Amino acid sequence: MQLRYAYRLDPTPAQRRVSARVFGCARVVFNDAIAARRAAHEAGAPFPTDAALSKALTAAKRTPERAWPAEVSAVVLQQALADACAAYRNFFASLDGTRKGRKLGAPRFRSRADRAQSIRFTRAARFRVLPNGRLRLPGVGDVPVRWSRDLPSAPSSVTVTMDAAGRYHASFVVDVPDQPLPLVPHEVGIDLGLTHFAVLSDGTKVDAPRIARKAQAKLRTAQKELARRQKGSARRERARRKAARCHARVGNTRRDWLHKLSSTIVRENQAVYVEDLAVSGLARTRLARSVHDAGWSTFTAMIEYKARRHGRTFARVDRWFPSTRACSVCGAIGEAKPLHVRSWTCPCGAVHDRDVNAAKNILAAGRADSPTLVEPVSAGTPVPHPAVKREPAGSTA
Repeated sequence: MQLRYAYRLDPTPAQRRVSARVFGCARVVFNDAIAARRAAHEAGAPFPTDAALSKALTAAKRTPERAWPAEVSAVVLQQALADACAAYRNFFASLDGTRKGRKLGAPRFRSRADRAQSIRFTRAARFRVLPNGRLRLPGVGDVPVRWSRDLPSAPSSVTVTMDAAGRYHASFVVDVPDQPLPLVPHEVGIDLGLTHFAVLSDGTKVDAPRIARKAQAKLRTAQKELARRQKGSARRERARRKAARCHARVGNTRRDWLHKLSSTIVRENQAVYVEDLAVSGLARTRLARSVHDAGWSTFTAMIEYKARRHGRTFARVDRWFPSTRACSVCGAIGEAKPLHVRSWTCPCGAVHDRDVNAAKNILAAGRADSPTLVEPVSAGTPVPHPAVKREPAGSTA
């Protein structure tokens, strides 16, 4: 399967200036492609094809108005053009329903004020990692890299990004072999929440780290300082980067915590079942800040790709499955329970912790979709319910 390996870059001031010019050229090519398709739509003409846009780019570089993009690598410009074409393909696929997930809007123009700027080099650009550890980028130079780990194989492409805090990163796409883990006699259902980030079907409760809430004082101070600076001033730019570094630190801390937890769960369980939550809907409620701080979608995505790589089973249980209302002992479905009800008693006599009961039901619903891979340590009574979205283990390559 393909994975991304990201590393921090330390470009020199001269390389930063060159990179800014390459970012600008890629941004202009992307915007020209969007403008060409918008103009065709307004004129009622057929959309220009990818080949026609590529030919127009080549012709534009021979004109005095667009001669400066010819100074950077042609691969970077072609990749920016490919991104614009892919954005329109995804937009149309979303409109006709062939693309799953939430509906996408029409592609928009990129701006130099966007949160992140990026360029991509493929093998055709002949980028390479030098013996001294530096990354040679065509038109940019030999950029120092902070190697935190070795690349497992030769990369097929590298994406160079500059985030809002002014930090540069290189993201390599590499092919990695699957690493099946030894079989273990454990399966787990996970109920995600806010008070407890994750409640496992074996009764384990993982407290929510509340990364952003703990850093709220520093974030508030940085935002206040930014709001008081005059627009366009050097002090405002320094304050903006300071605030961006605070937000980046929160994101890095959250991802590190989620990686460690997801790796532990995948390593200790042969099958993992989670509920398919409507995060975008919950993020529009009064709990929006806590929902964004939790990072449920990132967590489940990490479990999914790690389970696929390590030979584990992963499945999403339908979001309408009554995991909280159903009794994990007898299967009876009771009435809806408000959030302040943390425990309840079933007519069969079983006393349930709200979250642990939901996790057990998620585990039972996941098992009901297919035979158990290994003999479980403790088997529960499956609660019959259709629509369990299964993600089979194996390579995606």
